[in-house]
Amino acid sequence: MGSIPVLKPREVVVLLERLGFVGVRQRGSHRQFRHADGRGTTVPFRCGRDISPTLLRKIARDIGITVEELLERR
Repeated sequence: MGSIPVLKPREVVVLLERLGFVGVRQRGSHRQFRHADGRGTTVPFRCGRDISPTLLRKIARDIGITVEELLERR
């Protein structure tokens, strides 16, 4: 895959939910997601802010997959 796209926070949440993650809590503008096997990550929901490619790579690393595998769920 070429470049990593910039995504909206809601798009990232949909990708995580398709992978079996559920929202467990929220603190301020950050929502935390967990999988039944214990993996977890945090997605920021700041008003008017998108998820950058760097942050998307970090989220993918948190849940133990590559960005390409995450984006296959689109």
